[in-house]
Amino acid sequence: MDVVGVDTLNSYYDRSLKDARLQQLQGQARFSFLQMDVSDRDGMKSVVAAHPDIEVVIHLAAQAGVRYSLVDPYSYVQTNVMGQVVLLEACRDLKDLKHFVYASSSSVYGRNRSLPFREGDRVDEPGSLYAVTKRAGELTASTYAYLYGIPQTGLRFFTVYGPWGRPDMAYYGFADAICTGKPVTLYEGANLSRDFTYIDDITAGILDVMDMPPARGEARLLNLGGDRPERVTTLIGLLEKYLGKAARIELQKRPVADMEKTWACLDDVKGLCGWAPRVSLEEGVMKFAAWYREFHKN
Repeated sequence: MDVVGVDTLNSYYDRSLKDARLQQLQGQARFSFLQMDVSDRDGMKSVVAAHPDIEVVIHLAAQAGVRYSLVDPYSYVQTNVMGQVVLLEACRDLKDLKHFVYASSSSVYGRNRSLPFREGDRVDEPGSLYAVTKRAGELTASTYAYLYGIPQTGLRFFTVYGPWGRPDMAYYGFADAICTGKPVTLYEGANLSRDFTYIDDITAGILDVMDMPPARGEARLLNLGGDRPERVTTLIGLLEKYLGKAARIELQKRPVADMEKTWACLDDVKGLCGWAPRVSLEEGVMKFAAWYREFHKN
């Protein structure tokens, strides 16, 4: 299978990490890369025109981060809303397209208090603009499926972590702080927990679902999560263990945009393709810590 990768390689976080990731891919046979913004209408049309036989689109591009959406909301609308529309418009020209798979987020559950989160739960009370844009992407996908028959699956990811991850994610920031002796900012609340999901499990889930498109004209939503909420203090303890250094904890009030607890119900994805997470939090943190020490020479 030939794979065409598209990424704008913007400066939201350290470009060197993005370049290092890309180097891992560019040595792979049948992979090609285009530096382009998914919200660029003419650019994405040109990609489709150059590759009219594309059968699957996996759309993972986004302006990510809950708290940064309070700082620069415009970038979220441009990338997450406009980017979704641009890609779906481009897909209308792909006559062989079998499946459009895109990344949504557990953030769409917003102020929902019913746990575990189920795909059929109400999601009309988002807690951040980031969540608003990801929910808008889901609604856009559903509309394009209805209007143009594009089979689509939106995957609601739950706190993805692991090697080569985003430095703005909490687990990565904790590692940075622990290794440099800086305070680890921990938000107050005894129940602060996340349904952490290791990157290899997410990748396996994407590939499993990719091969099982819904009927033409249908759009579905599926949770991909670790299947259990873990306390953030447990994560910090594991990072201390595998990085070999103690954390200096600094308690702060939890930002209003941050959810207190997340937990994915996996009944739907298990029923569809049998997918379930395999990597425990301890194993995943151990693997991340080994990569972190090697990449950052700590």
